[in-house]
Amino acid sequence: MSLIYLVGPRACGKTTLGKALSEVLDVPYCDTDHHLCERLGMDVATMVERWGWEGFRSRESESLRLASEELAGRGVVATGGGMVLAEANRRYMREHGRVFFLSAPVEVLAARLRRNPLEAQRPSLTGKSLDDEVREVLEARLPLYRDAAHHELDARQSITELCLAVRTLLRH
Repeated sequence: MSLIYLVGPRACGKTTLGKALSEVLDVPYCDTDHHLCERLGMDVATMVERWGWEGFRSRESESLRLASEELAGRGVVATGGGMVLAEANRRYMREHGRVFFLSAPVEVLAARLRRNPLEAQRPSLTGKSLDDEVREVLEARLPLYRDAAHHELDARQSITELCLAVRTLLRH
C-alpha cells in the first residue's frame, strides 16, 4: 500500500477519517497542520500573523513533503484545507499516493465549524461571515480538490462507511 492523502475543506472530516484509516489499515498517520505546528512550535494563526498566508503556504508545502518522507511511502496523510492551492502539491500527492477528496455541502461544513470551538481559532481566510467564507472558499477550491483527487467521497457518510469505501477503492 502506498500513501493515502486526504484533501478537502475545513471540517470535512480529514483528521477523523485519517485516524480511523490508520487504525483499520494498521499504518501510521500524519496530519500536515499538526506536523507543521509541532515542527515550528507555533499555531497556524501565529504563522499567518508572522509570515502572511504566502509564507504559511510555503511552509505547508514543505510539511507535506517532510511528512510523506517520514512515513516512508506507507501511511495516511490528512492535509490542510489549502494544501491543494499549489499545483506542485496536487501533483506531488497524485504521484506519491492515492488522493481522496472528502466532499460536503457548504451547510454541513458550516454547521460542523460552528460546533467545533477549536476551528474558531483558525484565522479567517476572507474576513466574511462563516457561511459566506465557507461558500466562497469551497467554490474557489472545488476544482482544485477534484484536480488533486483520484477519488471523491461523500463526507456526510459515517466514518465506518468512509473507511469501507477507501478500502474498496484501494483494491482497484
